[in-house]
Amino acid sequence: MLPHAVRGGAVRRPVAGITTPDGRRDRWGPVSVVRARVRVRLGFAVFGVFWGSWGALIPEVQRRARVDDGELGVAVLMIGLGALCSMRPAGALVDRFGRTAVALLLLVMAVAAVLPGPARGAPALMAALAVLGAASGAVDVGLNALASAEESRTGPLMNAAHACFSASVVCGALATGLALGRGLSAVAVLLPVAVLLAGGAVVVGGPGPEEARPAPGGGGGRRAGGVANRPLLLLGVLCALAFVVENAWQSWSAVMLRSVLHTGSGTAAAGPVVFAASTTVGRLAGHGLADRLPRRRLLALGAAVAAVGTLGAALAPGVGAMLAGLVVAGLGTAVCAPTILSLAGARARPEARSSAVAVVSSVGYAGFLVGPAAVGLTASAVGLRSALAAVAAVAAVLALMALPALTRGAAPDGPDGPDRPDRPGRQDRPAVRSGSGEPKL
Repeated sequence: MLPHAVRGGAVRRPVAGITTPDGRRDRWGPVSVVRARVRVRLGFAVFGVFWGSWGALIPEVQRRARVDDGELGVAVLMIGLGALCSMRPAGALVDRFGRTAVALLLLVMAVAAVLPGPARGAPALMAALAVLGAASGAVDVGLNALASAEESRTGPLMNAAHACFSASVVCGALATGLALGRGLSAVAVLLPVAVLLAGGAVVVGGPGPEEARPAPGGGGGRRAGGVANRPLLLLGVLCALAFVVENAWQSWSAVMLRSVLHTGSGTAAAGPVVFAASTTVGRLAGHGLADRLPRRRLLALGAAVAAVGTLGAALAPGVGAMLAGLVVAGLGTAVCAPTILSLAGARARPEARSSAVAVVSSVGYAGFLVGPAAVGLTASAVGLRSALAAVAAVAAVLALMALPALTRGAAPDGPDGPDRPDRPGRQDRPAVRSGSGEPKL
């Protein structure tokens, strides 16, 4: 589907230009708009192919590295720690150098992607995964910043971009499974994936419309990226809640099917696949709804649907009912994190957008790391059903927090600007506005 800026063969509403450092307005035609949006989707797609492949490669990497389960757990934790260390610096880098920085980060990740394959022993694997995590966290911020920048020009994109990621995760996992079945090694699988990442870097860094960047010494990104910015921290907390729900089902749906509902290993593997597929569909649907609903309402709706689906799956009496609950949970969860990241970009100055996305991503990533462990600890005390039912409560809290939390601050909230006031006569006002009409943080 074409962006609404070029739908129907003509521009239906003006496409916002970008102010260049010398004060000119840079505008481009419909073909360039479509190309820029496809470039963002492609970046998310190659990123997803890697992570789908990595998920399927973990047992092979463990075997070749000769590490036990405990050592593997610590090594995998290094991915998250590396990402947390790189996200904020990556935001500042992308604010300063734009798409060129994102392309460079993709190239770095292409190199880092191969490192776990030949690693031998726990220290080598931990070091490789720390580097990989740092590269991945930086690319994550860069791609989300590009999607947010493109949204500011041509309309909703974040959910569609994340749908490309989710679909590519499934494709990458399936392709890697087939490759391993044919006897290929981890290195043999990772090398073509690295080539895909490098190809994505070439496309992302190619010529096209560029986002505005701060003048030297301007410091535009420092305030938006600062830890004292309460709206961004609040969005980060909401993102953490969304990631708790999403990663809980990614990590525990197979265990629920196997240990609680007593299915075979093949049926248990359907849990993560069903959840990932429904997440892809949900993000595509969210992309369509983003044209019709204000972002904060889309977030609240998605979280409410996720709560219902999560509770249904947690309390399901049989396999069919649980898989149906997973579908509903995936559809709702799908739109939460992309919508929050979209809000983060919309609330920042153009020259500080990447730093804003980095703040929300780094705070939110804590939920991604903590969620599965929290479910495990709770399950050991009260059982897995009760632990996953508690995750439904987390989704409900997110839904309740979304509307009042995001009403404060009154930033652009829908596809064409701020939300309508909830009460007649009430006017939402950003505290300060930049010359381009976007609220400053």
